[in-house]
Amino acid sequence: MDTAHALGFERLDASRNALAHTEFVEQHTEPTPAPERRPEWLKVKAPGGETYANVKTMMRSKTLHTVCEEARCPNISECWNAGTATFMILGDTCTRSCGFCAVKTGRPPVLDVDEPQRVADAVLSMNLKHAVITSVNRDELADGGSRIFADTILAVREANPSITIEVLIPDFKGKIAALQNIIDARPDVLNHNTETVPRLYRRVRPQAKYDWTLSVLKESKAQGLRTKTGIMLGLGEKREELLTVMQDLCDVGVDVFTLGQYLQPTKAHLPVERFVHPDEFAELREIGLQMGFDWVESGPLVRSSYHAERHV
Repeated sequence: MDTAHALGFERLDASRNALAHTEFVEQHTEPTPAPERRPEWLKVKAPGGETYANVKTMMRSKTLHTVCEEARCPNISECWNAGTATFMILGDTCTRSCGFCAVKTGRPPVLDVDEPQRVADAVLSMNLKHAVITSVNRDELADGGSRIFADTILAVREANPSITIEVLIPDFKGKIAALQNIIDARPDVLNHNTETVPRLYRRVRPQAKYDWTLSVLKESKAQGLRTKTGIMLGLGEKREELLTVMQDLCDVGVDVFTLGQYLQPTKAHLPVERFVHPDEFAELREIGLQMGFDWVESGPLVRSSYHAERHV
């Protein structure tokens, strides 16, 4: 395929992706008053710095993706300048169309079996003490991509035996056999995000189920892993719903819990219903600790992998 045709397909995929998100929001979003402009506590500097540039260059040279870029994380500059990054494996195209997520939706590329070694090489080059590995959803694969996930954990460990590893995994549609591939690779922390309250799943995570999330976390904990999950605030959840979910997560043994503010990636994504004040995040942190979580990371700019090295 020549360059012109390739660019044409890329533009077509981008247009379809944007249209899919727009149609999804139009169909599933109830009209609500627009929130106030983004408050001061959510404003961050544009990414930059020498280490940031070096990390970006290295990622491109090894044909690797990061969720930091794909999901437009507000902490990208802070984390990259500290020499840390969250690797996103299994390609950059997701089979799901979550209303909050900036990762593109579509037909994923052919599975890249060499990717685990490239991630291991990058981790070694960055001299990381803690690595975070996540992925897109690959629902078209029988194992959801879990075998590649496990191979990546093993390759990173072989390259650097002293490193600690966190994985942020999909729900694999509740398939325990797929989850078992990752459990058997023994990551130090197994993270699967709850994202929101069950009432909002149809609008926020239409291809996911709350019960799948609980089963992933419960089974992982039962097999001796340190477990972690997170929720975004500002999507229309009610306080009593949030507290019920927090208790559910405690009941299945979750160790680390994160809370952050949802920020709309583009106008085609779900709107922000409310900006949550830092004081409320601080209060929810105390409530979470009282419930029994071992660690609670709670703040407007907290994302799943923020300060991940502290969660081991």
